[in-house]
Amino acid sequence: MISTKMAQAINEQINREFFAAFLYLAMANDATEKGFNGTAHWMTLQFQEEQEHALKFSKYLQDQGHKVVLDALDAPQTDWKGILDMFEDALLHEKKVTAWINDLYTLAIEEKDYATQSMLRWFIDEQVEEEASCNDAISALQHVGDSANGTYMLDRQFGKRQED
Repeated sequence: MISTKMAQAINEQINREFFAAFLYLAMANDATEKGFNGTAHWMTLQFQEEQEHALKFSKYLQDQGHKVVLDALDAPQTDWKGILDMFEDALLHEKKVTAWINDLYTLAIEEKDYATQSMLRWFIDEQVEEEASCNDAISALQHVGDSANGTYMLDRQFGKRQED
């Protein structure tokens, strides 16, 4: 069984993961509104992935005999200048998530909570992928610059993303 302090910290992360899902859903909606259906698809898959992360943390907490406590979520931003801005904001948010997961891991080390350390390793690896995925999209979008044709082609490419 994990400590109450760890359970509270994981509960906070569950709520952060649900906020991340809301943020990606807001990006998907804005992308659709702007006619970037490929980006909307990419962001929708990311929305689903963030929900799965929240549920993975929830199951772990319940398996450890603690209650999941859901809080009210802040409303996410709902409008971006374009898809480059979306991916840049996504990367900034993923970096925050990485820092929060690292903080959880540090707490697990301090508490000699080996089970939580083991569970968090998956999330640490996942965050490397999350940041790399955003960085790749940003790099590609920066390369095409203001080219409408280039942006169109990248949007189509983003639409080919498969579920992980």
